[in-house]
Amino acid sequence: MAGLPTTAGCRAVADRALPAERDAACLAGLRAAMTAGQARFVGKTNLHELAYGISGINAAFGTPRNPLDPRRMPGGSSSGSATAVAAGEADIAYGTDTGGSIRIPAACCGITGLKTTWGRIPLDGVKPLAYGLDTVGPMARDVTGVAAGMALLEPGFTVASTPPRTVGVLAIDADPQITGAIDEALRKAEFDVVPVSFPGLDKIIAASITMLDAQAWQANGHLFATSAAHLGSDVRKRLELARMITAAQVAAAAEVIAGWRQTLDNLWHRVELLAAPSLLGFPPLLDEAHILWKLRALTSPVNAAGVPALALPVPVSGGDAPAPANVQLIGPRNSEERLLAAGALFERAVRA
Repeated sequence: MAGLPTTAGCRAVADRALPAERDAACLAGLRAAMTAGQARFVGKTNLHELAYGISGINAAFGTPRNPLDPRRMPGGSSSGSATAVAAGEADIAYGTDTGGSIRIPAACCGITGLKTTWGRIPLDGVKPLAYGLDTVGPMARDVTGVAAGMALLEPGFTVASTPPRTVGVLAIDADPQITGAIDEALRKAEFDVVPVSFPGLDKIIAASITMLDAQAWQANGHLFATSAAHLGSDVRKRLELARMITAAQVAAAAEVIAGWRQTLDNLWHRVELLAAPSLLGFPPLLDEAHILWKLRALTSPVNAAGVPALALPVPVSGGDAPAPANVQLIGPRNSEERLLAAGALFERAVRA
């Protein structure tokens, strides 16, 4: 953003960061709304260092506090954006999502977030993590706020008048409270549900992460070479592993991802949307970062496919859950208008 430094929550970057000379391209709508007196900028937010992690924990600049429970992770990488919205410090926040970095903090903080179609929102001026996977999207407390955020990112954006009704529900081993809450919410919203399974999902997840890590090394390997001592230990270790990924491994991952994209293309002939948990469990405590890695499932594959996904909070009955459940509604490329229409229908049902 013009006049402000971009640090990516990283000391190695911050030590040399200067105020930006111009806005990133994705800020044009916000800047116009500010000029017209229709929006007010309240600040930049913290994040997981280099956007390269999902816990949201940042030793260099501090960890954003999860308003639902300060003992629990805010989720990352767009942790500060999620906590600002959840705490009421902002109506709308922008995040980036390369492997789940909007949807995971939305799930941890009980808010709504949209991972956009790859390439739909321009990345010019956005610090890259993995250019072939990076996306920019809005976060808000509800679907109406996310729609307003999309209209800032893409002036003229409107939600479709007719929501899709046929939803494939992914069969996956998640916390029964989460899958039960999602199933009940889809029933209340009167979606037509079709069971869906993906053989070889573990291989698809692994290939997606391999591609992300290989591209992250291309974008940030220079920091490991010149400023490793100024990187957080988790990011430093991950970059060290990323630099060992071979061209053959990338080629093998690309082959798996090509098959995954074809699988989804075929799926859209049967269903209009796909529903899956944003996380397989509830947000862990701050000292349980290793657990969160086990709870991600279909976030990175969504990025690898380049399709959009809307993360929505889902109430859990019983009262003992540490946070709402959260569902991803996933659609074909450039279906954000219809995704938000479906999200609004879903939201009305769970709030009734």
